[in-house]
Amino acid sequence: GIDLGTTNSLVATVDSGIPLVRADADGQRLTPSVVHFPGQDAEPIVGYQANRVRILKPAQTVYSSKRFIGRRGAEISQEEMLVTYPVQGESGGPVKFDIHGRAYTPEEVSAEVLKKLKRDAENYFGEPVNRAVITVPAHFNDAQRNATKKAGELAGFTVERIVNEPTAGALAYRLDKLK
Repeated sequence: GIDLGTTNSLVATVDSGIPLVRADADGQRLTPSVVHFPGQDAEPIVGYQANRVRILKPAQTVYSSKRFIGRRGAEISQEEMLVTYPVQGESGGPVKFDIHGRAYTPEEVSAEVLKKLKRDAENYFGEPVNRAVITVPAHFNDAQRNATKKAGELAGFTVERIVNEPTAGALAYRLDKLK
C-alpha cells in the first residue's frame, strides 16, 4: 500500500497481519514528495536529495504536485499557483510544469515519487513489486482519483485499488487490533 502524500509519501505492507511502514535503503520511512529535474537527459532526483536541491534550484524542483493532480487550470486559484516552479494552467486545459523546456504533468511528477517507492519496496522484498493500492484524500473527485491511478500506472504498477486515506487508516488500525 502506498500513501502518495502532498508533503511526504510512504510504502507499507502487512506482514503476519501487522501493517508496517517500510524504510528505504537509508533507513527513512518517509519520502518527501519532491522531484528535482536536473536536465533533459538526466534522471530526476526524488525525496530527501531533491528537497535539499530545492533550496538551490527552486525553479526545477516540484513539490506539492498532488494539489494539482487531476485538476484543470480553471479550477486552480492564483494563490495556489504561487510556487517556486512554473505552473501552466490554461482555463479548461490540464495543469503542467514547464521545466527545461518540457511540460510535465502532475501525474508524471507523482509517478517519479511512486517509482522511488516501488524501488524501495523491491529492494526490501528482493523481487519485483508490480501491484499496489494507493490512498487519496476522501474529498478527491473522480478526475483526481483517475489521475492518481494513471500516476501509479506510469510508475509501473497495476493499481489494484484507490482507497480513501481515512479508510486506509481505519483498516490499518483494525489490523493492528487483531489478536
